[in-house]
Amino acid sequence: MRCRAGCGACCIAPSITSPIPGMPSGKAAGVRCVQLDDDNLCRLFGDPRRPAVCHRFDYDPELCGETREQAIAVLTAWEHATQ
Repeated sequence: MRCRAGCGACCIAPSITSPIPGMPSGKAAGVRCVQLDDDNLCRLFGDPRRPAVCHRFDYDPELCGETREQAIAVLTAWEHATQ
């Protein structure tokens, strides 16, 4: 399965410590990435400026669950567990 269209959970829930265009200090957990468009799609997808950590996110049933809300809940829990 491919990423759920309009999900964007991996662009909101986790913290990202590497620079992102428009967010030079990265982003805190729960903060929407400035590169996430109104349709919850990454503006940098396929762009070499996209942070390396973002390339590692891919659809995984354990991570993504059945809904966007489940994905955000799982990613938030993992974020807290790894702080």
